[in-house]
Amino acid sequence: MTTRVVLGSASSGRLRVLRHAGIDPVVVVSGVDEDAIVANLGSDAEPGVVVTALAHAKAEAVRQILEPDLAADCVVIGCDSMLYLDGELRGKPGTAEQAALQWDSMAGRVGALYTGHCVIRVLHSAAVHTATQAVVTRVRFASPTPSDLAAYVASGEPLQVAGAFTLDGLGGWFIDGIDGDPSNVVGLGLSVTRRLLADVGLAIGDLWAANPVR
Repeated sequence: MTTRVVLGSASSGRLRVLRHAGIDPVVVVSGVDEDAIVANLGSDAEPGVVVTALAHAKAEAVRQILEPDLAADCVVIGCDSMLYLDGELRGKPGTAEQAALQWDSMAGRVGALYTGHCVIRVLHSAAVHTATQAVVTRVRFASPTPSDLAAYVASGEPLQVAGAFTLDGLGGWFIDGIDGDPSNVVGLGLSVTRRLLADVGLAIGDLWAANPVR
């Protein structure tokens, strides 16, 4: 089997998760309008529904722009993560001010990090199987000192990550613990992805052989 794994994401965290787990994917960024998708779902959509819809949209957008050699035999993985706190889904803050405000609201509390996953099996340029699932991991946030928080925000890391934090980067200093799959917090849950790959007829051992990390 020569099935290539395609990661439909620009996330360095997701790429690290796959590489550390023995798979070196081809990275293709979707460029979908996430805000438009969320708006179309409506403000009352459940968190799991939102992140799954975004993950599917990303994977499908990538599938449609694959080079012919990849589209002959591959699997596309799309993911999207958002933090759910106080009845609100929170994505990437985008600015230092928003990142600081977000941390002010979640310090010392517990939030729910939702990640939607979509796997599309592609053969001869056609989507032959699609599987999706959302997973939630509870995150227990510490209360960083004002100076530590200012330094963290100044680093730029929290501006472009879901929930304004990371588990596997600088933000890990300010996470007291999690309940659930840690790789899900990074942005790609290995356990759920393995199940979804099995649902579309693919085994991890075969994907290791076809996508080795050099």
